[in-house]
Amino acid sequence: MNLKDFLRHELIGLKMEVIESKNKNLIGIQGTIIDETKNTLIVKTPEKNVTLLKDQVTLRIFKDNHEIKVNGELLVGRPEDRLKK
Repeated sequence: MNLKDFLRHELIGLKMEVIESKNKNLIGIQGTIIDETKNTLIVKTPEKNVTLLKDQVTLRIFKDNHEIKVNGELLVGRPEDRLKK
């Protein structure tokens, strides 16, 4: 799966990990994406729900047997608009 195809998929329900962030406290957070807005992802971790600013993080996202590294800046925008591209 290439990045362009991946960006067209729904993110809610996918497992992810923060691998880079402007906020060093977010690096290593792992969980499931449970909601998405234009500028944020809400991730359910074992401890709590965490809101991530898309343009502040780089994620490793897992789908099926694939994992892909995604710069969050590529995800900024309304989810429904990204799915139409």
